[in-house]
Amino acid sequence: MVIGGGHNGLVAAGLLAKRGARVTVLERRPTVGGAAITEQPWGPEFKVTALSYVVSLMPPELQRELQLARHGYRVYPQGPYFAPRADGRALALPKDPARRSEQIAQFSAHDADAYDRWEIWLGEVATLLAPLLTQTPPNLGSHQPGDLIDQARLGWSARGWNPRSVADITRLFTMSIADLLEDTFESDAMRGVLAVSGVIGTWAGPRSPGTAYVMAHHQIGDSADPDPGGVGGDGERERGAWGFPEGGMGAVTRALRDAAESFGATVRTDADVVEIIVADGIALGVITSTGEEVFADVVIATTHPKITFLDQLPAAALPDDFVADIRRWKSRSGTVKINVAVDRLPEFTARPGFDPEIHGGTIVLAPSLDHVENAFQDAVSGRAAEAPFADICIPSVFDPTLAPEGKHVVSMFTQWVPHAWSQEPHTAELDAYADRVIAAFDAVAPGFTDSILHRQVIGPHAMEHTYGLIGGNIFHGELTPSQLFHLRPAPGYADYRTPIRNLYQAGSATHGGGGVTGIPGLKVVDQITSDRRRSDRNQGRLTRLRSRFRGSVD
Repeated sequence: MVIGGGHNGLVAAGLLAKRGARVTVLERRPTVGGAAITEQPWGPEFKVTALSYVVSLMPPELQRELQLARHGYRVYPQGPYFAPRADGRALALPKDPARRSEQIAQFSAHDADAYDRWEIWLGEVATLLAPLLTQTPPNLGSHQPGDLIDQARLGWSARGWNPRSVADITRLFTMSIADLLEDTFESDAMRGVLAVSGVIGTWAGPRSPGTAYVMAHHQIGDSADPDPGGVGGDGERERGAWGFPEGGMGAVTRALRDAAESFGATVRTDADVVEIIVADGIALGVITSTGEEVFADVVIATTHPKITFLDQLPAAALPDDFVADIRRWKSRSGTVKINVAVDRLPEFTARPGFDPEIHGGTIVLAPSLDHVENAFQDAVSGRAAEAPFADICIPSVFDPTLAPEGKHVVSMFTQWVPHAWSQEPHTAELDAYADRVIAAFDAVAPGFTDSILHRQVIGPHAMEHTYGLIGGNIFHGELTPSQLFHLRPAPGYADYRTPIRNLYQAGSATHGGGGVTGIPGLKVVDQITSDRRRSDRNQGRLTRLRSRFRGSVD
C-alpha cells in the first residue's frame, strides 16, 4: 500500500506492480499528483501547474522502465537564463559559447572569461556527486556487519576522488552561494542571476552557509535522454537541463498513474489516511477518514515526515530519539507562486519582439546578489520582501495545450514572505506582494500588467493546507547540509526504512528527493525487494532447520 499519490508514490506503485505485487495507492485529494499537478483555476481555457513547473533529475532509466513515453510523457527543453534590468539592459546566457561570452562581457570582460571555467568546474563536481543521488545512504557510524559493508561501498564509490575534488565538494557543502560567486565573478548581473539557483525554494539567503550545495543540486540532473524514443527528446543529454512537460506537470503524474495502472496497480483518490495501523512494532495497514480499515503486508508513506510520523502514528510506537529528530526537521520556506494568464507575450525593453530563447527560457528578476539577500532579510524580520526576486517561465511558448492561440500562461516562482505565514492565509499581504512582483516585471516589460487576464497567488498557508507541503517547503524539508544524505530525514533511517517493521518511506524528504525526481520511489522499491529476498532466504533457512530437527527426533 502506498500512502500519497504524488510522483514518488506513483513511481513506487508502478515499479512494484510491474514486479508482480498487488498495489493500492491511497490519495487524499480528488486527483493524484501532489505538488506536480495541472489545474484550471480560471476555467477550461487555461491550464496551469500550480506549484511545481519544470521537470529534471528523473533518471532516464526510470522513464524507460515505466514506459512513460507510451503514456504521453514528453518534455520540451527549457531555454537559457535571461535577466532583464530596469536600466534597459539584459544579461542573457545562451548555450552558444561565443554569444554567451559577448553577452556577459557587456557587464564584465573578467566574468566572460570566468564563466567558461565556472561551467567546467561545476560540471566536474556535479559528475562526482551524481552517483550519490541514486545511492541508498549507508547507516554511517553503525558497527553492524551489513552497515560496515555499506559504508565500505560508499568509500569505494569515491575512489576516483582526489584531494582537490574532496576540497571542492567540501566547499560546496559548507559555503554560501554568495562566497562562491564572489570568488569567481565581479558583476552584479552575474552574481544576481546565478545566486537564484542557490536559494530557490529554500529558507536561506545567498549569504547563508550551505546554499552553494543547493545550486549544485540543481546541476546534477538530466532531463534529456540519450535514447530519443525514451522521453521524446532530441537524443542529447545535458547535465543540469530542465524542461517543460507537455500538458504541464500534471501530465507527468498522469503518465505515472497510467503506467502504474497498466501494470495492475489500483489508484484510489479521495482516500484520506488518518492512521497507520501498528501492532507489536509491525505496520499492518491504515485507517481512512471514513473509518475504513485497509490492510497490507507493506506500507509505503510518501507524505511529509511530520504527517507520517507525528500525525498518522502514535508517538509510543516510535523511538523517542527518532520522534525528536522528526520534530526538529526543518521545513520552512516563504516561497510564493504566482500564476497569471495573459492575452499576449511580454515584450522586453532590452529585447523587443519574440525570441524563443528568451520567452522559452528562464526569466530572472534578480539584478544583484544583494537584492536577493535583502529580500530574505525582509522575511527574516517578519515582513514580506519589499523587492522579491522571481524565477519566471512561459511554458505555453512550447506547449499549445496550455492556452488558447495567442494567449499564454506565465509561471512566477518568487521569494520571500515570512515562513510563519504557513499558519495563516495572509491574503491581503500576499496580494500586495504579488502586485510588487508584477510591477517589477512591468518595469522591464512595459504593458505586462495590462496583459493579465487572470491571476492566482499561492502562499505558504495554501501550500501546507491544500497540498500537504508542511511549512510551504517544496522539498518536504530544507536542502541544508544538516538534512542531506544519511540525515534525510533522520540518522539511521535514510535507507527508506522506518523504526516500524514493514513501514517504508519514500517522500521528497528522503534521499534523492527535492524536485520531481522519482528517485525515492525507485530506491524504496529496491529496498523492499532486498528485504523480501532476505526474508525469503531466512524463511527457507528456518524451514530447512526445522526439517533437519524433525528428522533427528524421528
